[in-house]
Amino acid sequence: MSVEMELRAVRVRYGPLEALHGVDLPVPAGTATVLLGRNGSGRTTVLRALAGAVRPSAGRVLWRGADVTRLPPHLRARRGLCFVPDLRAVYATLTVAENLRLAGDPDAALAAYPELRPLLPRRAGTLSGGERRMLAVSRALAVPARVVLVDEPSLGMSPPVAARTYALLGALCARGTALVTAEQRLPGDLPRGTLVHELRRGEVTFSGEPGEAAARRLLGGS
Repeated sequence: MSVEMELRAVRVRYGPLEALHGVDLPVPAGTATVLLGRNGSGRTTVLRALAGAVRPSAGRVLWRGADVTRLPPHLRARRGLCFVPDLRAVYATLTVAENLRLAGDPDAALAAYPELRPLLPRRAGTLSGGERRMLAVSRALAVPARVVLVDEPSLGMSPPVAARTYALLGALCARGTALVTAEQRLPGDLPRGTLVHELRRGEVTFSGEPGEAAARRLLGGS
């Protein structure tokens, strides 16, 4: 299993507070990786460090062995990284159609989420939470990417749409994409070979398979 990206001993500070305390985390190619943890656990900061949205105060970010710690987000995007944050993931003042055109291939997005088609003329800021999330996640499906990072993919979605979303994201792995999602709870339908890393207070406290993670949570290990 080849490693697409990797955090090595990464520390991230927000002012006087350290959010990540020397995190080591591999992101294998063609594999789904789930970052599991409560709010404040550091899972979102891991995504931001991979995306270049925050710069580590220590440690390194590697991409296929090359040090990209100081590479800005737009250059990581050009290399094939797509980051879908949980907040401010769409351009609220633009229409749905304009958001889709900026993302890449609108046809691919509308095939994934046909619910967006009647909403094309509306401004994204007027959409419901679930509709905004569909629009945001469709960015990851609109263009080919080597690395896709999604913070809480199903936030605000109905259960059927959430299940479809995970199926669509899982299909990216079959095409060789490295997928990383940040979750508060372990999703149900995960691709074969999914890896789970549980974070607590800025540290990785568990790494293993989904079944192991679920059993650990039942036993109160989180």
